[in-house]
Amino acid sequence: MLRTIRWFIYFWYSLIALIPDMKKVKKLDEQGDIPKKDQIVYAKASNWAKALVELSGTKVNVIGEDNIPNNEAVLFVSNHQGNFDIPILLGFIKKPKAFVAKEELKKLPLLRTWMEYMNCIFLNRSNNRESVKSIKQGINNLKQGYSMVIFPEGTRSKDGKLGEFKPGALKLATKSKVSIVPVTINGSKDIMKKGSFIIRPAEVEVIISEPVEITEGMDKDTKSLTENIKNIIKSNLK
Repeated sequence: MLRTIRWFIYFWYSLIALIPDMKKVKKLDEQGDIPKKDQIVYAKASNWAKALVELSGTKVNVIGEDNIPNNEAVLFVSNHQGNFDIPILLGFIKKPKAFVAKEELKKLPLLRTWMEYMNCIFLNRSNNRESVKSIKQGINNLKQGYSMVIFPEGTRSKDGKLGEFKPGALKLATKSKVSIVPVTINGSKDIMKKGSFIIRPAEVEVIISEPVEITEGMDKDTKSLTENIKNIIKSNLK
């Protein structure tokens, strides 16, 4: 319990401590210095996320990071085991990235602002019109060179097993024509069990598979593409 209390205190205290950096980022954004803004935003967000994971006592082992293309945007497609999946991918995979996140995260002050500066999009699955707008924004982000992460199951797994992918989850890739990088996370469900706020140390393995290129016609047959990506992720689950 003491570990959990320390973690939540650090979570909010560290976000508040980043307010001066947030003001600097806002100024750079207003000045149109986007490259410098992006550099600061990702460095601060990545370091913050890594510290959150390490404070939980969790050890993370990343396998296959050399499979990630260096000079192009990609869509990371990952299974979703727990609340720590975003900080794990943000803090331990070096390539800058934004996330397709649930709209509930917009309710968290400061965190929402940082995510917006990272070019994250918030998905409201109960409102089709808003969901379409968010997906279009994500496609635009990818075309502009910003890599993104999507959890196509749409929610965390209860037992670590891979759930069904939401229909149209891979439109971000088929419409933007960026490569898909399948990611398998093992063990993150043990850090914070679903339905609990207690934080426990865990051993987490992140396996990055070879990229899957989007070829002509894939946007017309997303079912086979979805099954292919799902099988790649599932093959690395333990």
